[in-house]
Amino acid sequence: MSALSPEQMEHLKSLSGLEFLRTAFAAPDRPPFIGDLLGLQVERIDEGEVSFSVPTRQDFANPLGVLHGGICATLLDSVMGCAVHSTLEAGVGFGTLELKVNYIRTVPINGERLVGTGSTIHVGRQVATAEGRVVDENDRLVAHATTTCMIHR
Repeated sequence: MSALSPEQMEHLKSLSGLEFLRTAFAAPDRPPFIGDLLGLQVERIDEGEVSFSVPTRQDFANPLGVLHGGICATLLDSVMGCAVHSTLEAGVGFGTLELKVNYIRTVPINGERLVGTGSTIHVGRQVATAEGRVVDENDRLVAHATTTCMIHR
């Protein structure tokens, strides 16, 4: 996949955060991103709430043979950040300032699908906060998190 053209970049800058996310994830020729490495699938993108899923795989294992915590952390950072982004007006970006993850249970690496959901708590002029949860196929909590993001206006 190729980089976006200047015209495509200008078009994306004209979209609200919600429009940007929906357009970017649906584009067949979008540039690769971290979600491609994880096999990330979009479940839902709404204003202030986003859900993505990832399948567990053998190459996500830690040395103990279960899911590495970084997979859940990446999923949580993605859904919470995108939840914040979905509330922003056109041309406004954000960056993660802080990420706090709590791990609840180990996860096998047997292809089980994990679903992460992020939702905003507060979106101000300069700072936003969000929370996220990851559940397994039996809807059991695997991890939860909070984030603080800086808004770039």
